[in-house]
Amino acid sequence: MSRREIYMFGFRGFPQVQGGIETHAENLAPRVVELGRRVTVCMRSPYVAPDAPKIWRGVRVLRLWTVSNKYLETLLHSVVCAIVAMVRRPALVHIHGIGPAIVTPLLRAVGLRVVVTHHGEDYNREKWGWAARMVLRTGEAVGMRYANRRIAVSRSIGDLITSKYGKPCEVVPNGVIFSDVPQQSERVVELGLEPGRYVLTVGRLVPEKRQLDLLHAFLAAALPGWKLAIVGKIDHQNEYADRLAKEAAGHDSVVMAGFQTGDGLRQLYAHAALFVLPSSHEGLPIVLLEALSYGLPVLVSDIAPNLEVVTDPEHIFHVGDCEEMRAKLSTLTVSRRNAEEREEVRRQSALRYDWSDIALRTLDIYDDLLGQKRARANVALAGWTGSGGRPQQSAYGRPVNH
Repeated sequence: MSRREIYMFGFRGFPQVQGGIETHAENLAPRVVELGRRVTVCMRSPYVAPDAPKIWRGVRVLRLWTVSNKYLETLLHSVVCAIVAMVRRPALVHIHGIGPAIVTPLLRAVGLRVVVTHHGEDYNREKWGWAARMVLRTGEAVGMRYANRRIAVSRSIGDLITSKYGKPCEVVPNGVIFSDVPQQSERVVELGLEPGRYVLTVGRLVPEKRQLDLLHAFLAAALPGWKLAIVGKIDHQNEYADRLAKEAAGHDSVVMAGFQTGDGLRQLYAHAALFVLPSSHEGLPIVLLEALSYGLPVLVSDIAPNLEVVTDPEHIFHVGDCEEMRAKLSTLTVSRRNAEEREEVRRQSALRYDWSDIALRTLDIYDDLLGQKRARANVALAGWTGSGGRPQQSAYGRPVNH
């Protein structure tokens, strides 16, 4: 057994692979390496080139086979990952997501220690049929019952685990990378957008993200000179994405920006006037945290994970209520947040959603499970702390009004 190896799977791959769990793993794994642990991550073959580096930011990468199929991809990959884990015998296995957690009993049966992070009730996603929902519910049930430790990315998920399964759970949120706000805007202009005159949404083009609701509300608002930028791509061909693209194509005020990353995405956040998240399902949405890290005003649906971050009623609408969204779009695009107000939002977000602190808290869970002790005071990670310095409270503080 490798006494220090942390073995992770449950995500497609990284870097620059679309998805909340992918972003979570991309930020967590290298920071755990910086904290002195050996980390091996398993990525799905359709998302990683065969000649991709075997080590990325100190993280060892295993490219393991699976099929590129909406229904079988996750299940098959999880089984392959479990088989490899039984051969490698790592110190512990960290599974991300309730679908992959279906292999938890198998890993426990061969004596491996398992941590499962619950990123959201995926069986509530509108894209799944009854068979997929059953597999996901089974994965949640066995993952939560048989894991040695459970992590939830939001308080609402933590409450679900405690009430539904009677198991203790640590709440460790998603985080966000804080950096200087870019002043350049050439990527924004190339997309046909005017800085400060567009509404932004970011997410996969799937039904539960409800970009169609936002499209309809934006068009109904008829904001002179404004545009809507929809960032995201199709993971697997679906009727919803086709309909969204078709409806958007008929309007010059709507820009389908595709998948964006790096400087392009940073510029889109930095120069937007408003960020909207109309989802019917989230875990703890990283895109919302990213928007706040740029000081953006936000408008969100009233699902529990969003309400853990945003509490001001003026910035919340009932999920699926396009008329309420239209009215609040009209109001929020008139009122503007000045530079000082945006910087304060950035500072507060940095105090609560710092990946470095999140990595430390995750490592505490690993060490507790492995019976190891570590002096946190002797460990330092580089990170943007804003004007307030490094927070003394946990990264998951009280919600901030936006």
